[in-house]
Amino acid sequence: MKSLAIIPARSGSKGVKHKNIKLLNGKPLLAYSIEAAIDSGLFTEIMVSTDSDEYAEIAKSYGAKVPFLRSDNNSTDSASSWDMVMEVLQNYKKMNCTFDNVCLLQPTSPLREASDIKNAYELFYDKDANSVISVCEMEHSPIVCMQVNDDCSMGEFVLNGKPGTNRQSVGKYYRINGAIYIVKTNILNNIQNLYTDRCFTYIMDEKKSIDIDTEFDFFVTEKIINSSQK
Repeated sequence: MKSLAIIPARSGSKGVKHKNIKLLNGKPLLAYSIEAAIDSGLFTEIMVSTDSDEYAEIAKSYGAKVPFLRSDNNSTDSASSWDMVMEVLQNYKKMNCTFDNVCLLQPTSPLREASDIKNAYELFYDKDANSVISVCEMEHSPIVCMQVNDDCSMGEFVLNGKPGTNRQSVGKYYRINGAIYIVKTNILNNIQNLYTDRCFTYIMDEKKSIDIDTEFDFFVTEKIINSSQK
């Protein structure tokens, strides 16, 4: 099977300027995903999809390929990740290069490790899945989450009329953590099937599921990295 790793890294981040190349513990954020992909040993090609020549040079210095830049249409805030993936595959096809599956590795998940990618792919092959998406357990169940009234009164902030319900009694809930998406290329024309037709979840540890979006996220992640190195 020919597997393509795509690391999306557009330059137009607004929350944290140049987030994808911002240094995290002395290394550009996108480098963590490139290195995890390389260390997994699973991929025929590892590429970074970016609209920036600067980002492209940084990506290549860490071992990724950038055979083409992302189009303007797929570099906006509203652009879909899967539209970008389709564009990447179409550009590779023009180069007479096709792949059986694609693995989307967002650079905002720097604590995702090569072992996670390997385990997700093991699930992908064992289940003969069309797709595998990484998730992690939620800290709080949505069942015990409510909106606060305008006057800040508790109102319906109860579960079945019983305030203070503990998390054990409502069971476990999971969220997509954005770290790993594996999908067969032949189903990408119908993205709805990505989540419904033979889609399986790979459960990751909550600590490795941090998704960097703010300066505070950088601060917390750096603390985690430094503590794990002691």
